[in-house]
Amino acid sequence: MDAVSVTGERIEALLDEINPSARDKVEDVVHALLELYGAGLARVLELADERVVAALSEDELVKGLLILHDLHPQSTVDRVRKALDQVRPYLGSHAGDVELVGIDEDGVLRLRLTGTCDGCPSSTVTAKYAIEKYVREAAPELTGLEVAGVVEETGPGGRALLPLEEVECPVPR
Repeated sequence: MDAVSVTGERIEALLDEINPSARDKVEDVVHALLELYGAGLARVLELADERVVAALSEDELVKGLLILHDLHPQSTVDRVRKALDQVRPYLGSHAGDVELVGIDEDGVLRLRLTGTCDGCPSSTVTAKYAIEKYVREAAPELTGLEVAGVVEETGPGGRALLPLEEVECPVPR
């Protein structure tokens, strides 16, 4: 879990401990601080040259803050495409691929697996984790992940080994 996610969870936990009557004011203070820091980050990006912006957008801590403030120079779709390109060699080694279907208005990423895994029971599990790992790192703002087109593999008794139709991708609030 990245530093921004950890800090976000810590903030949520602290807010949960606050007296409900004071919580709204504290949330207003947190939002005002976020706006101030977001404006500061936006200004830094305006003043920086392309090389510095590229370096900042690749830094794990800064990347998370840029995403949080909707300032990352690459769109969510572009970052997801780049993440999928990283997992494609593995999928290709099992005669498979992944297709980006889209991102809905609720932030759920929809993907479709294509090809076959040539009967390897563990390949579907590994593909699921590989896709989730790369996508979560690239686009933590996504609220979920749905994968279609999985060739359902079966174990003893004909039961599916792994249903991939709706895989939740936890994202910090």
